[in-house]
Amino acid sequence: MSKLRLAEMDYSVLQQCMHCGMCLPSCPTYNTTGLERNSPRGRIALMRSIADGELELKEAFAEEMNYCLGCLACTSACPAGVEYASLFEASRADIEENRILDTSERRFWRWITIRTLFLHPRLLRLTGRALWIYQNLGLEKLVRASGILKLLPKKLRELEPLAPRIRESFTHELVAESESPPEKPRYRVALLTGCVQDLILSELNRDTADVLLVNGCEVLTLPNQACCGSLHSHNGEEELAKQLARKNIDSYDLENVDAIISNAGGCGSHLKRYAHLLSNDSEYANKAKTWDSKVKDIHEWLCEIGFCPPGPLPVAKQVTYHPSCHLNHGQGVRQQPVEILKAIPNLTLVPLTDADTCCGSAGIYNLTQPEQAGQLQSQKASHIRDTRSDIVATANPGCHLQIQNAVFPKIEVRHPISLLAEAYRNCAISD
Repeated sequence: MSKLRLAEMDYSVLQQCMHCGMCLPSCPTYNTTGLERNSPRGRIALMRSIADGELELKEAFAEEMNYCLGCLACTSACPAGVEYASLFEASRADIEENRILDTSERRFWRWITIRTLFLHPRLLRLTGRALWIYQNLGLEKLVRASGILKLLPKKLRELEPLAPRIRESFTHELVAESESPPEKPRYRVALLTGCVQDLILSELNRDTADVLLVNGCEVLTLPNQACCGSLHSHNGEEELAKQLARKNIDSYDLENVDAIISNAGGCGSHLKRYAHLLSNDSEYANKAKTWDSKVKDIHEWLCEIGFCPPGPLPVAKQVTYHPSCHLNHGQGVRQQPVEILKAIPNLTLVPLTDADTCCGSAGIYNLTQPEQAGQLQSQKASHIRDTRSDIVATANPGCHLQIQNAVFPKIEVRHPISLLAEAYRNCAISD
């Protein structure tokens, strides 16, 4: 067995947990089972036992770490400031490096996704283009009608209907490499477009660029951006996450941009932790600190610079807001999206019951833990329906898809920035 990251960590991180139990009500898995091992406190106790050599790194521990959503609600609830994200990522890295859950099938799917598609943006886009053809040129209907899907393994049969709808145009076709506002720019920013988001919500990136332009920002958008590495870091591939972090840092002239803008809660949370990820890299440690200081969530940035008041939407709407876990708990960006939604004149914001509870998406959690993810999705959808809103706003592509699959078409799912962009456009038309 290779050396364990948990054993090599600063032991004070493992000792931070006071076992006070303040995290318990915030944890979705503990609320489901009532079992101590399914709580943040219980998981940290397991991690510490492994670091101390009292427990062996075995399948039971690996399964427990995979049952954790990594939603970080516990970090918001914790009075001691426990660094759960660091512990969680170290645990998953130990599990993967020691091949605790290794099977040929699992190895194949991790290779095709984490180690191939999400390391090569052009290949990911090519795959997305092929999927668009499948979905929009009649092949999807033909394949489903033929019954050939019955020949696939059960897991693949269940995944096929959940495949997200791919957009006809990707971000590089909608947003130029450099765009400037009509007046002299007040700021110069780089826009991060995401991986999956580039394929399924490319119009959001166009909306984000438009909102930044209205607010006096020159917008730089690389056409072939690397993945942020969040998927890799959360799934135990620390070295690949570091590789992607270095690639992203090298892609930008950090001294000549005022901010690096992210509009995806999960990506932004990871992007702001490059300094932690590369803390032992003598060449990149200081660069990563500069990077972290520049990364801003779009809502955070707009409220920081003072965004232009929008006009009304074309039609008055009632909206409720689901905060992405990693935007809310990971980045601490809580009030800014609400401020933006409240600023749109004919948009009525309705409170959402248990808004801070995870929707069950959690990266690829809805694929690896479909039962628990389904329970959380159903609870979230029920609370959203109770608001009687026309729209549910959320700021993460995973949340967007998870909620959309439960409430659409009766309730529309939108990003707050897309609503702001629509209000700006409607104001321009009215003028």
